[in-house]
Amino acid sequence: MIPGEGSGATPPAAGGWERAKLWAGRTKDGLFLAATIALAASFLGEHYGAPAMLFALLIGMAFNFLAADQRAEPGIVFSTRTLLRLGVALLGLRLTFEDVAELGWTPVLGVVGLLLLTLGAGVLIARAFGRSPAFGLLSGGAVAICGASAALAIAAVLPKRHIREDDVLFTVVGVTTLSTVAMVIYPVLFGALGLGDLKVGYLIGATIHDVAQVVGAGYSVSETAGDIATFTKLQRVALLPVVLIAVALIYRREAGGKVGLPWFVVVFTGLMLLRNLVPLPEPLLDAANGASRFLLLTAIAALGVRTSLAQLFAAGPRGFYVIGLETLALLAMALGFAQVFMG
Repeated sequence: MIPGEGSGATPPAAGGWERAKLWAGRTKDGLFLAATIALAASFLGEHYGAPAMLFALLIGMAFNFLAADQRAEPGIVFSTRTLLRLGVALLGLRLTFEDVAELGWTPVLGVVGLLLLTLGAGVLIARAFGRSPAFGLLSGGAVAICGASAALAIAAVLPKRHIREDDVLFTVVGVTTLSTVAMVIYPVLFGALGLGDLKVGYLIGATIHDVAQVVGAGYSVSETAGDIATFTKLQRVALLPVVLIAVALIYRREAGGKVGLPWFVVVFTGLMLLRNLVPLPEPLLDAANGASRFLLLTAIAALGVRTSLAQLFAAGPRGFYVIGLETLALLAMALGFAQVFMG
């Protein structure tokens, strides 16, 4: 047994190196478990064309029996907290704001309006189903911005007393599943409505939750639709730091007047500005994107380990109803906007 493991105390005389070894000894088993699940999920996602995050969740839940194991618990907790925040911070290097004029300012403003309306609808729908406003912000933000990544980022900002890990898991499963369904159905729906490639691309980018599914759906229609869909989706992703800052400020004030921002939000914003103001080598950007993706996969794998199926469905299906209605609300609003303002 590692000295101090039972009480969590560090020997007073221990220096930095000793503390680092003690920490590594406590966390290595849980970290290895979460990272192994993340690698397996990534392999399955690449070879079967399904969302890797969904695989990470499902495989992680299969190892729920290890969640309370003293050897695995510290590393699992570290993964769901620190690695999650590191992964979100690195997302800032994925954002670029070039070619803003490609669609004109009306569709750009439409993206902002749809995001605000979806967040508001999320809170209202959540309250109608007896869920908290925080859950409405969590699920509405995931639907409005970028799916599972946004859900994880917003959950990291929300105070723990306002949101449960089960709520995060509900949201990630819901938006990932609906995003995959939308990738198949939306191109057919928009085509049946007789819309041109420009509108189809805009609607795909404005309504499907996850970036990968947006790209898949857009380029399944045409190259033009794919380009417009990707650009529109990145506009939504670019609003993530604004939403994170707003949520952090709202709940920090409620918690006692503190308005300091979480460190990873500051890093996220700084990296986003760096990405757009300073030319960075592509290998560095590719490495950062890969690291961010793996860190988020590891975090969500660990989150799956910490949650059992019994806990997941203990609150009933209301959480899935909320996410489903938010998705339909976003689709209806986007269709209305495209018909009225895009000719």
